[in-house]
Amino acid sequence: MKKLLTRDERGMSTSEYAVGTVGACTIGGVLVKIGQSEWFGDLVRELLDKIPSILPF
Repeated sequence: MKKLLTRDERGMSTSEYAVGTVGACTIGGVLVKIGQSEWFGDLVRELLDKIPSILPF
């Protein structure tokens, strides 16, 4: 009888997996959208162009 009253709390339940998956996909989608924007591409290009001037050799 005691075994029925205790719950094992290890791991996530199915609903927690669903919420976690939706959250991860949302963050991934936002990062892809930002990565495809023009201003982000310009920012990366500017950073890569400045690397040689920062290096000591």
